[in-house]
Amino acid sequence: MTTIAIKGLTVFGRHGVHPEETRLGQRFVIDLVVEADVAEAVAQDDYTQAVCYASLSDIAVSMTAGEPFQLIETLADRIAGAILAHHREVRNACVTVHKPSAPITHAPDDVAVSVTKARERGVGFSLGTNQGDREAVLALALNRLGTSEGVTIERVSRLYRTAPWGVTDQPDFLNGCAVGRTTLTPHALLRVCKDIEIELGRGVGKRWGERLIDVDLLYVGDEKVNDAVLTLPHKHMHERAFVLVPLAEIAPDRLIGDRTVHDLLNELPRERGDVIDMVAEEE
Repeated sequence: MTTIAIKGLTVFGRHGVHPEETRLGQRFVIDLVVEADVAEAVAQDDYTQAVCYASLSDIAVSMTAGEPFQLIETLADRIAGAILAHHREVRNACVTVHKPSAPITHAPDDVAVSVTKARERGVGFSLGTNQGDREAVLALALNRLGTSEGVTIERVSRLYRTAPWGVTDQPDFLNGCAVGRTTLTPHALLRVCKDIEIELGRGVGKRWGERLIDVDLLYVGDEKVNDAVLTLPHKHMHERAFVLVPLAEIAPDRLIGDRTVHDLLNELPRERGDVIDMVAEEE
């Protein structure tokens, strides 16, 4: 991630609560600090793939000189939102609006407000367990996910009893999926998942073996990651009915590469009884 900073943009604007502020106007000074993924631009030394300083400045200047707002907090928020809307490489934007001539009796050198906005992206998780009170463990894991900073859970699938995958000589699993939005990076999300597993008591075990809790990160927006600790989209999800069935319940049209979850599930070879809806089974 690259940090880009622009300081001291001076613009005439008409923002304020008092009538004379919107009528006469005054000087505002804008600072911008953005974090952007410009790895491709750097690798190829390609200006066209970079985040242009002039474009960031133009956004801030045009909004400050444009429609008046009562609050400089509103102005800062609108500038940050416009930067995210115009530059998809930007992950977050911090905008500081200085109002050096603010009409207050104490005559400070400066009055300023800073607003930081982060880009939200779709995120998907798969959860599973085949030990202990399985429903309680999954409920705890979902609660921890939904209350983690930077993560918003929007939909949760039903629970499914699933046959073991990879290592078959073990008890059946209980699996489900959750989808939502996040402002976190993929590796920060991976740490959230691992922290939840540790907190709920998962220890070191055999790969694909019995476990108290699995919290797997399936995708983060359209991000592609392939390094020593993380692969996105999840490299096995297209092979796993216990992931695709609950995910198709809540996000059938989600694209994974060039295929929807619904398509991936329809193309997956299945075995009878590999994934059983717990609600249907109880009925």
